[in-house]
Amino acid sequence: MLKTKKLVMIPGPTPVVRSIQDQMGRETVAFGDPDFVADFAEVIGDLKTLWKCGGEAFVVAGSGTLAMEMAVANVAKRGENVLVCSNGFFGDRFIDLCERKGLNVDVLKARWGESITPENVAAQLARKDYQLVTVTHVETSTGVAAPVAEIAGAVHETSSALLIVDGVAATGGVEETIDPMGIDILLTCSQKAFGVAPGLAMLWAGQRAMEKRATLGRIPESYVDFDKWLPIMHNPAKYWGTPPINLIWALKESLRIMKEEGLEERYARHARQGALVDAAMEAIGFTVAARKPYRAPTLSVYLYPEGSGIDDVQFRTVLADEGVQSAGCLGDFQGKGFRMGHMGNIDRHTLVSAVGAVERACFKCGYRIEFGKALGVLQEGLARE
Repeated sequence: MLKTKKLVMIPGPTPVVRSIQDQMGRETVAFGDPDFVADFAEVIGDLKTLWKCGGEAFVVAGSGTLAMEMAVANVAKRGENVLVCSNGFFGDRFIDLCERKGLNVDVLKARWGESITPENVAAQLARKDYQLVTVTHVETSTGVAAPVAEIAGAVHETSSALLIVDGVAATGGVEETIDPMGIDILLTCSQKAFGVAPGLAMLWAGQRAMEKRATLGRIPESYVDFDKWLPIMHNPAKYWGTPPINLIWALKESLRIMKEEGLEERYARHARQGALVDAAMEAIGFTVAARKPYRAPTLSVYLYPEGSGIDDVQFRTVLADEGVQSAGCLGDFQGKGFRMGHMGNIDRHTLVSAVGAVERACFKCGYRIEFGKALGVLQEGLARE
């Protein structure tokens, strides 16, 4: 039997297009090779320019979680107060990370499917003096997009705290700017909206964050220390840790694709197509877990229709057999639905194939639908773009 090609539609890693794959397949050179040094410098420059950062940009080998640790390690010291704004599982990850750093942690938690608001943040900041606020832009466990620009405004209007934004599932697919929005640190990784294989941690630090780093002196951490990496980011010919050469080439190609599409259009495309996939799923009875207006354009959590009798494990297994790899839900939504990414360099053919596979999986799991109903909504929307 011919094996069905499996589309990777989880919230990350996302599909890697051929031109990016080709960069990862190049013959590896020395990290001091002049051509590679120039390429690495171009990547750093593009990151600062495209995300409007007058401070610094860092690209190091590691995961998004490492970028989270890098962010906190360089702008906070033991005994300081941090406000963690959590919309779900990955927002909560900051709690353990900050407690290990010896910070005093308070947590604002939203109901699953909803978001912390600027009003929530401002009210808490009025009660206590905080040195740091963290927020996850797109929460992977709930499909919620926090109103980051408005939260940044609330933080800076009511306190002197620094704002860390976890952009792991947002950056490159949802608008973010460092200086205009007032984000002090933005962190992300390569395998989400950038459409590169896993392995790169990326971080932007604004001027206020760099000024805070300068007051801390020698920090306990080594690998994630800004001061260790800054000379390399200014001149990639220097050495601290070996750069992941082929992944940096892949990131360079990803940035070329972004510049060619244009960031404004890229953000608009994610918003349009994310809303279309949500509408297609709602047309066959699924519920989008994230409440409006907090639905993320990069990924969604789809809850099974009430009374459908769909078994979670069976559905996701059948869906994989039909050609789409999805992800199980976490926390409050575990067993109640599945998570699907629709971010990065995914094209229309992929979206149509994914929704078609969902229709077939519903039928095979005993949930009777009108074939083509979800696809019709998606196709009409795509045709009108």
